[in-house]
Amino acid sequence: MMYQNYQPIMAYLSQHTPYRFELKLGKTYEDTVNFLRDGVVDIASFGAVTYLEAHRDFGAIPILRPLNKEGKPFYHSIIITRADSDIQRLEDLKGRSFAFASIRSTSGNLIARLDLAQAGIHLWDFSRYTNFKHHDSVAKAVLTGAYDAGSLKDVVAYKYRDKGLRFLHISEPIPSVPIAVRPDAPPAFVAAVQEALLRLDPADPQDRALMQDWDPEFRNGFIKARDADYDIIRQKLNAIPNGCGQGCHPPISF
Repeated sequence: MMYQNYQPIMAYLSQHTPYRFELKLGKTYEDTVNFLRDGVVDIASFGAVTYLEAHRDFGAIPILRPLNKEGKPFYHSIIITRADSDIQRLEDLKGRSFAFASIRSTSGNLIARLDLAQAGIHLWDFSRYTNFKHHDSVAKAVLTGAYDAGSLKDVVAYKYRDKGLRFLHISEPIPSVPIAVRPDAPPAFVAAVQEALLRLDPADPQDRALMQDWDPEFRNGFIKARDADYDIIRQKLNAIPNGCGQGCHPPISF
């Protein structure tokens, strides 16, 4: 599924820039960071927390951010349960089981844990919890009853909502996932990619048809990105030791 969603973007960039693009999929968040750092790929898309690690470790630079359906460069973390669950509020999660997305996920882990902490729910309040590698796995684990509730990014939550999920909580807006390059990326390459993606207009029927098979996060156009766009995530990460508490964040400092 990931190949089907991203390969059309590679074909578009190959057609509308002087460069040939090939898709390289990492199995983990760390794989994607390493691919970019080591020159296996020249450009990458990853979540805000992963981007901040890449920026800290080797100076990765964000060049673009996708827009949502409302034309805004944001998305949300959503906490879900089954539609037939007796869980009605975040406070009802005490004593229940919970499925997070990857420990490196901004929406499926970091923001969810912060929002849960603000509601008085901490890791030790769950009967058990785990981190899944993929957001789809969280949705399926809740739908099958393997876990009572979970957290994931909005585009995946909406995909499964009609299959039996109910939303317990929607977070405040989160800066959308950056498309980033290494600091030594040729300016001509960066400019070509930006021009190709910024020219897309989802209000234009031809562009909308072109993007309909792209990953849902990339179907609504783009804007330029800058490192400061992710300062709010830096602030949240740095605040966690005084907020969520034990085990609620990756062991990194920004």
